[in-house]
Amino acid sequence: METRQTFEGLAAWEIAIWYGLVALSTAVLVFGCARLVMKYRRGRRLSPVEHPVRQMVRSAAAVLSHSTIRRRHPLAGLGHLLIFYGFVVLFIGTVILAFNDDFTRLFFGFDFWHGAFYLGYSLFLDVFGAALIVGLVIMAIVRGVRRPFRLNYWRPDRQPGEYDRTSYVIGDWAFLGVLFFLALTGFLLEAFRIAQHNPAFEVWSPVGWTVGQALRGVGVTGAAAGNAHFVTWWLHGVAALAFVSSIPFTKAVHTLVSPTNLAVRDERAGKRLPWVAAGAASEEVGYRLITDFSWQHLVSLDACTKCGKCHEACPATAAGYPLSPRDLVLDLREASEGALGIRAALHIEPLFDVRTPLVGNLIRPETLWSCTQCMACVEICPVGIEHVPIINQLRRGLVEQGEMDSMLQATLETIHTTGNSFGEQKRKRPRWTRDLAFQVKDIRKQPAELLWFVGDYASFDPRNQRVSRALADTLHHAGADFGILAEAEKTAGCDVRRAGEEGLWASLAEENIATIKACAFERIFSSDPHSYHTLKNEYPQLGGSWTVIHHTELLLELIESGQLRPRKRLAYRVTYHDPCTLGRYNGVYEAPRQVLAALGVELIEMPRNRANAFCCGAGGGRIWMKELRPEGVRRPSEQRIDEAVALGGIDYFVVACPKDVTMYEDAIKTSGHQGEIQLRELSELVLEALDIEPNVAVAAAKAEEAP
Repeated sequence: METRQTFEGLAAWEIAIWYGLVALSTAVLVFGCARLVMKYRRGRRLSPVEHPVRQMVRSAAAVLSHSTIRRRHPLAGLGHLLIFYGFVVLFIGTVILAFNDDFTRLFFGFDFWHGAFYLGYSLFLDVFGAALIVGLVIMAIVRGVRRPFRLNYWRPDRQPGEYDRTSYVIGDWAFLGVLFFLALTGFLLEAFRIAQHNPAFEVWSPVGWTVGQALRGVGVTGAAAGNAHFVTWWLHGVAALAFVSSIPFTKAVHTLVSPTNLAVRDERAGKRLPWVAAGAASEEVGYRLITDFSWQHLVSLDACTKCGKCHEACPATAAGYPLSPRDLVLDLREASEGALGIRAALHIEPLFDVRTPLVGNLIRPETLWSCTQCMACVEICPVGIEHVPIINQLRRGLVEQGEMDSMLQATLETIHTTGNSFGEQKRKRPRWTRDLAFQVKDIRKQPAELLWFVGDYASFDPRNQRVSRALADTLHHAGADFGILAEAEKTAGCDVRRAGEEGLWASLAEENIATIKACAFERIFSSDPHSYHTLKNEYPQLGGSWTVIHHTELLLELIESGQLRPRKRLAYRVTYHDPCTLGRYNGVYEAPRQVLAALGVELIEMPRNRANAFCCGAGGGRIWMKELRPEGVRRPSEQRIDEAVALGGIDYFVVACPKDVTMYEDAIKTSGHQGEIQLRELSELVLEALDIEPNVAVAAAKAEEAP
């Protein structure tokens, strides 16, 4: 009959030893998992998982499809896919065998592991075992031959000799090596068995059959094959049990924790920061100690696979700032393990005192201030690690203690005093409207369909004031009914919050909410993605909930409705930059592109666009901080202009954010590309396409205002 014996050639006492090793391996695994759970229980409760069933379904879909792993790195994704399914199928095959031996046969005298089932089982496991080996070879080539930057353990926050990642390198290769050893010995075990008995039906194990016939061809048959089979059985079995028991203690822990993290992560991580209630105790604000971390964030730390995707995507890392999201997570994981985890429980060095502040000892303050909060790391992380909220919580801890960048501190004090980051008197906020040919409504006094929340840069910066007037002219031409808050508007606070000043953000938000609630309007729009984001997603935390759109969405609406009819086709060759808070934070990618298409321009996409767009470097309060990059390394904004110029023949670098206007106008000059490319805000191109004669526009405006 088509089958084989599980313990062929083993004496009863040897089988007893085997089951003893199984029990020991299982006990070690359970101990390790229990210690992990105990560590996570030490964390704070941050927030309940929203829509847990939906989250679990999405997590399962991501794990099974490998959608998050394959993004932007298809070869590595393919390798991992083959390893994953190869390992899972072989594990399931082992469980089926154990179920047959130790349950159905033992208790019911029923043996299903023979005949057609056995033949199909053999074929299935051989195919997926081969897939496992192919996947391991791919990953070895990626790591050892191609050696991409993301897998380089170089640290931007340390000098050579100040850190040692040897243990990580060894761990990475050991993980691949152990899996390869298990796969190889599994096939050799099968091949020696076939070489010993040579049953014809084992042709259903194509890999084992082929190797077995090769062994027979060189004389490995009978007793020789049987002895080799015996040795290989124990080598393979003990290695497999050792691997299983090592899972909670090694890189393999990600096989348990990464899917868990995907299931418990906050779907809006970083996009909607946790709110700190007024009057909260100082020790409850932010993260200072490892015990301050939420349990979700402790899970996040263990979920890291060291794939380096965040390291590769981070604009701070690319510009040489002392920050790598990967290394930050790994350092924090070392702290959690040394203070709360398995290493602490077993008293294995290096240990970490739970009372030791994280920042200043393990994490350098400048590392946290380097972050632009652009969300590139969170967006690309295949296992859902929440780098941005973790950094923000650590920043909150520093701000609560009054420890921050001196320029940032001065700006925050200015905002507290004047309500804007420029330190201007509030009466100057609406002055940009004076050069318009029409009167802009003060929405506090006159109702309007649209409330325009202008923002600081669009109100006070001279270059951005030109953009604001272009947008106002465009909306007026379209007949849009809009008004502004004039001097009553204050900084919306998005970057204030992302700099870690939660109290100031809440104060600004409450004042703006009170002002807005007193006005009559239908929708809010803003040309500033930062204001747009916090109004739309974070003000509802304090009771301010409205329909909020970005000005690119409004312009598209007006074009599609026919209220805006471009009269002149713009024969320009342009590229477009996706603002982080408009794109990654809110998924607004198509509206600005559709507006550009309506203007007739030729859009040439940059290599990094949409969700993969590179940050200008201004976000998270970085625009208010001192420079941290080393000499000779280009700023993120300069690297972005280099990328645009490399496309060749680009007339305009198009943006849709006031901070982008400021950052990239400067970068064009400092990068040495002045005269090669020019910057335009989208509103300026729309107004140009309308081809309105200034005197006609003025006359029309005056005619409309006449009684």
